[in-house]
Amino acid sequence: MNPGPATNASSGGTGRKSYGQVINQGQSMSIEALLSKPPSGNLMDALKELRSLILSEGIPTDGDGHSALRIYVWCILLGVPPMRSNEYLALVRRGASAAYSKIRNDTFRTLATDPLFRRRVSEASLIRLLNAFAHSLKDTGVDAQYVQGMNVIAAPFLYAAKTETEAFALFSFFIKKECPSYVKPTMEGVHRGLKLVDQCLETVDRDLYLFLKEKYLSAELYAFPSVLTLSACTPPLPEVLILWDFLLAYGPHLNILCVVAQLLLMRKELLAAQSPMKLLRTFPPLQSKKIIQIAVKLVKDIPQSLFDQLVTHAR
Repeated sequence: MNPGPATNASSGGTGRKSYGQVINQGQSMSIEALLSKPPSGNLMDALKELRSLILSEGIPTDGDGHSALRIYVWCILLGVPPMRSNEYLALVRRGASAAYSKIRNDTFRTLATDPLFRRRVSEASLIRLLNAFAHSLKDTGVDAQYVQGMNVIAAPFLYAAKTETEAFALFSFFIKKECPSYVKPTMEGVHRGLKLVDQCLETVDRDLYLFLKEKYLSAELYAFPSVLTLSACTPPLPEVLILWDFLLAYGPHLNILCVVAQLLLMRKELLAAQSPMKLLRTFPPLQSKKIIQIAVKLVKDIPQSLFDQLVTHAR
């Protein structure tokens, strides 16, 4: 399967019916087998099968959560073609961007407590990628800038990629096409996403929503990092990668429901807490499979109008 512009996460897999359908489909082959041969029929059918396999089987990984297949799968899901190394190097060689000092203030603390990330990804590579991206933003003239949190979004791409150029191509496409309003000066997409966390929680668990509201705890106060980074801020990294397999397959907008799912997993503890903000300040370690299972169910529990807002909130 070759990635193409028609296969990105935004153009397919976002319909509400698609999530429930794939759960019950029998699988005829593994992801490795699917990727090892050209599609036998329609490319979109092959893409649907790939998404289905990601949801039902997952991408096979080693003990560190790493997979040689993952970056290839992500390229297919996002529709990102190979990038020439000299294009990336040209951006790197331009030196410090206007955002360089901000980038340096963030990179040293990126997943600082995660030994897997530190062992595989150097701070220097993260600096180069983010600085090159800042140059590319300026070149395109878009109303966007480097914002704190981009460093955390870049981290899974660098961890999964085989080369820095590959990571840059995916990260750049993802930010510019999937969540451009997250990196506008006002970060308006993030704030829309936070409001949607509150709206979705109110819809699926009104008691928990009202309890938090009585404590003056809106999503703006506790979910900002999780929305901005698509939950990459919450360890462990192998679980982040599994969650991202799902988000890139079916749409990053579903991270909003994944944040709500994390709240539902904390429900008993939150309702019993005198000061729930202490629990919300640092979410528990990700349990991706449980979160995905709940999120898929929540798709069916929210009204179509709310789901439509999820799909478009980051654009």
